[in-house]
Amino acid sequence: MLAKLIAAALTLGVSHVLGAAVSMRQTTDASGCDYDAIVVGGGPSGLSALSGLARVRRNVLLIDSGVYRNGPTRHLHDLIGLDGITPAYYRWLAREQLSHYDTVSWTNGTVTKIEPQANNTFFRVTTDGKQLTARKIVLATGLRDVLPATPGVRENWGNGIYWCPWCDGKEHADQGLGLLAPMGKVPAMVREMATLNQDIVAFVNGTNVPDIAAVADEDFGPGWETYLELRKIKIYNETIESIERLRTATAGDASLPTYPEYDLFRVHLAGGEVVERGAFFAKFTDELASSVGPDMGVRLDGGRLVADYAKGLITNVPGVYAVGDANTDMATNIPHALFSGKRAAIYLHVQLERETANAQIAAYKQERDTIEEEDVRALWERMNGEPGDVLYAGEYRE
Repeated sequence: MLAKLIAAALTLGVSHVLGAAVSMRQTTDASGCDYDAIVVGGGPSGLSALSGLARVRRNVLLIDSGVYRNGPTRHLHDLIGLDGITPAYYRWLAREQLSHYDTVSWTNGTVTKIEPQANNTFFRVTTDGKQLTARKIVLATGLRDVLPATPGVRENWGNGIYWCPWCDGKEHADQGLGLLAPMGKVPAMVREMATLNQDIVAFVNGTNVPDIAAVADEDFGPGWETYLELRKIKIYNETIESIERLRTATAGDASLPTYPEYDLFRVHLAGGEVVERGAFFAKFTDELASSVGPDMGVRLDGGRLVADYAKGLITNVPGVYAVGDANTDMATNIPHALFSGKRAAIYLHVQLERETANAQIAAYKQERDTIEEEDVRALWERMNGEPGDVLYAGEYRE
């Protein structure tokens, strides 16, 4: 009985001491990692993830390759509050604001390898010959457009030739529009542009053949041939030899979110025919801009990094999140990129603290049990006296 009373008294004292110790350790990362998380990619989704983690004082590094899918684009649109700014200014503004948060930082570099360590409890990241460690990874690596070798396409990409009506369509409304796409994609593209352009022709580059055209049955639905006839859409099946720029749109009032852009192009077709257009809406293929995700074991679906929306966009690799254009949300716009980065940041932060809390609880219990055992035994021996004393109760037994 005496032993139990002593143990109870000591437990109260030890709990108080250990509680204070655990509280002091809460802001100390015992993992030995350089960072709580490393964000790979400096576009909108990566910047959004960095911002979310900065707000809860996470120690995070963003590594930016300096290559951006929307880099050639003149202006950003459909980004409420910042409509019409340039991509470069948007990134500068985001970094300027993030510079006021002292727990996050960024660097230019290309990540070439990410290696899970110790059962995915942390990761080793290789960038430009250096190795860094982090408890979690956010893949904001984006997509890359696979442009055809046709002369004039790459040179004018993002400047009168665009792939997103919401991003660039309004600036070329009511102009002569050319579609650059396989035949099977044309009907749905015409429908998508119905409120912006009436004068539309399609350059299908030799793809107006039955098996490719049949894609429209699924992409558009029944009746696509009739729809194209009703809209008076002319189809050019000849090979495109080149696209020549005749005029570059002049800059408008920079204080406005949008203004018309009057580019002018000439399409040179095999056989000698030429067609002039004010702009082009294109459907080309795309691919992951970086292989570090699949290289480390992240599962792909349709060429995208599979991310579990219900669990904060985590991938099949524990501790790795995929955000922005590259994940299986299949959305490619800035509002989505910002949302996905923030969503991952929230789940990542909570998961880190869940792991930290579990480690603190386990350490507390182990330390408490050790101290209790050592202190109760010492107190017993001090109070018990020697054999023959009146209070001597024998050897200590647990």
